Amino acid sequence: MTDPKPLRADARRNRAKVLEAAETVFAAKGTSAPTEEVARQAGVGVGTVFRHFPTKEALLEAVLHVRLRRFVDEAEAVVAQNSADPGAAFFSFLTSWVEMSSAKTAYFEALSAAGVNVEFARHEIGVRLLGALGVLMGRAQEAGAVRSDLVVAELIPVIIGTAKAAEHVGADGALRDRIIAVLFDGLRSAVAYHQA
Repeated sequence: MTDPKPLRADARRNRAKVLEAAETVFAAKGTSAPTEEVARQAGVGVGTVFRHFPTKEALLEAVLHVRLRRFVDEAEAVVAQNSADPGAAFFSFLTSWVEMSSAKTAYFEALSAAGVNVEFARHEIGVRLLGALGVLMGRAQEAGAVRSDLVVAELIPVIIGTAKAAEHVGADGALRDRIIAVLFDGLRSAVAYHQA
């Protein structure tokens, strides 16, 4: 199998505009928003959208991939910063993950409904994300901010559950923040919990 021919500069710009527009439209109107609206937002014809993404599912998957890659890049930046407060860095990262997960879930559900199997856990993005999470959690555990008996495999369902709870409360930001705080208290070490 050969690599696809590189895109011309104008085609790369159009592809980037379509992805950016799709992310904006899908965030505002949900994944069921029409492809024509994405084209309008991008300032291109619908034919241009379909040249780059032959199906709406291909477009959804590409947007999901961009969002996940950007999130992983942010996670690795947090790791590289090596915060003086590893507990705060860890919980801030988890909060970002919960917020991102709600949008990610909508993409996964739309793709699953269309019969597309999108598995990122074993993909390079998933490996990088779990690696960053492991480093942040390890640092927080060493600092005494997070339970020492917690492992990454246990943390993933907690994040998923917290994201679902946050998604369930919708626009009520205060309630969402309270739910996140309550669930995250279960991750804190006994000493850190009593200091909080």
